[in-house]
Order: sequence, then C-alpha cells, then structure tokens
Amino acid sequence: MPNLTKNNLVKQISEKTGLTQQEVFSVVQLTLEGITEGLATGNNVELRNFGVFEVRLTKKRIGRNPKKPQETVEIPPRAIVKFTAGKIMRQRVLLRTEELRQGHAKAA
Repeated sequence: MPNLTKNNLVKQISEKTGLTQQEVFSVVQLTLEGITEGLATGNNVELRNFGVFEVRLTKKRIGRNPKKPQETVEIPPRAIVKFTAGKIMRQRVLLRTEELRQGHAKAA
C-alpha cells in the first residue's frame, strides 16, 4: 500500500469539498506551518480527536561508530517531536492489528 502524501491528501480534500487543489494546498500548508511554528516556540499542539504534538528533550547517551566499535561517542541531548495519538485515532488504528499480524506472519 503506498504512503499518503501531502499531494494525495490535497486531492482527496479537493474532491470532497469542491475547493480547488490550490486552495486546499494553501490551507494544508498553512496548517502544517502553524503546527511547526507552535512547536518551535515551545507550545504543545493539541488537535482534538487526532492527537497531541509536543517537544521533548532526549537524554544524553553513549553511541558507537559502527566502523570503529571500540570508540564511544557522547551523543548530547536534543529536542525531538513526540506525537501522542488521540482516542479516535488510536481506536481506528487498533482495528489494523490483526491485518498487521497476518502480514508479519507471512513475512516470517
């Protein structure tokens, strides 16, 4: 199954709403920019029934260079984006559990 791209999403919304793809693209792009700006300025972004985006700081850790495994490198803490799915999304995705299990069983 192919990934859902921003372009695919714009086409789907355009077909459902009757808006032009350019109008939908502008709204989608502004939405994504708003989420990014909110996170970059230290705010969590909560989209009800979808989920919450938040910035977290990772712990410093020790890593190894695969080409020189005897050498260790300290990896400093850094900011990452964490997404927590909302209730409706969790419930809908949970329905794929059996389908994914069967796919893993076939691959093994």
